Amino acid sequence: MMKKVVLTGPESSGKTVLAEKLAKHYQTVWVPEYAREYCKKHGNVDLTPMDFAHIAGGQLLLEDQMAKKANGLLICDTDLISTEVWADYFLDECPKWIMETNRTRYYDLFLLLAPDIPWIDDGIRNFNHIREEHFEKLRDGLKKRGVPFEIISGDFGERFQRAVKIIDWMLR
Repeated sequence: MMKKVVLTGPESSGKTVLAEKLAKHYQTVWVPEYAREYCKKHGNVDLTPMDFAHIAGGQLLLEDQMAKKANGLLICDTDLISTEVWADYFLDECPKWIMETNRTRYYDLFLLLAPDIPWIDDGIRNFNHIREEHFEKLRDGLKKRGVPFEIISGDFGERFQRAVKIIDWMLR
């Protein structure tokens, strides 16, 4: 049976780096963040409900495609909880279908990455000023859903070690 682990957190919290390292460690595949590529192509300043429809649909499609290639463990570099939080930020509310679809997806574990590592400006990220707020909203969203999650903090090495320990425990 497929186990799914979601990495979530604010911008520049190390999700992609950790997803890549975990996939390599567990010899599986990982699901990239669709929004990142979408925003590279279209910009990320004035996102509309249609943009969020593309982002949410693209993320789900990528996840479903990569699940077919996984070895029983799928590492996801985000999910629709993050899309909900960003939609709330840009639109003042998330489109209902995204929230409803999000509640139909099942994940075994969420790793919420804290914004306690230095901000890296990669030309796509623009929201250093709301990292803490975004972290709190993600934590609130996870609590409201009642899903299992652990907070991951520390430097990149500490994050990796803690994530492996938690995932190994989940896989027992």
